[in-house]
Amino acid sequence: MNSSDLAAPLRQGLHALGLHLSDAQVQQLLDFMALLQKWNKVYNLTAVRNPAEMLTHHLLDSLAAVPPLQRHLARLAAAGSTAPRLLDVGAGGGLPGVVFAICCPALDVSCVDTVAKKAAFLQQAAVTLKLPNLHGIHARVEALTGPFDVVSCRAFASLPDFTTWSRAALGPHSLWLAMKGKHPHDEIAALPTEVQVVQVEPLTVPGLEAERCIVWLRLAIVGAGAGFGGPTARTVQGAHHGL
Repeated sequence: MNSSDLAAPLRQGLHALGLHLSDAQVQQLLDFMALLQKWNKVYNLTAVRNPAEMLTHHLLDSLAAVPPLQRHLARLAAAGSTAPRLLDVGAGGGLPGVVFAICCPALDVSCVDTVAKKAAFLQQAAVTLKLPNLHGIHARVEALTGPFDVVSCRAFASLPDFTTWSRAALGPHSLWLAMKGKHPHDEIAALPTEVQVVQVEPLTVPGLEAERCIVWLRLAIVGAGAGFGGPTARTVQGAHHGL
């Protein structure tokens, strides 16, 4: 199965998700899948190797998070943000970071991974797919500082570890976007008091019979008037806690 065979089911999935992408963006997604399959033969970027499974388990799974991200970016734009930045942690094969960069061209996406070959793949993807808003970084997330407007992850770590390791990358009004399978009740219960769950948003992935959700989180704030998508209070509890 080649990229042309994946075009029809990809478009069907995009329609089911309510995502309206240009022909050029759809082709970028297909080219990304082809690039991932090519590199995966040598660098073992993902355990999923069947192209049809890669489409549902990786590409459509990542695309399911795009509409919620787009809604959040729209709220940022309404609040006056003109150059939003996203950090994708443990980016691996570029899922969901590369997908976010393709679908949200106004969003600056940095993908960080501690494995050099994975960071190299992300850098190559930016060049091959002609994505000037995509950056691959070989580093530990603890070493990065922001502020990024959104810090995301997919199948990376527990919520307590993810938020602890990436806290320095957050600004006072930023959000974490953690893609999870089933509702992570135990992980949420283990979060430190300075991390607040904003919303657990269910996701439906076309062609995949499995539970998926996004856990949106932020640093706990003092005061009222902090709606989802942009806390307005200026004092942030726990922001002084170093990594």
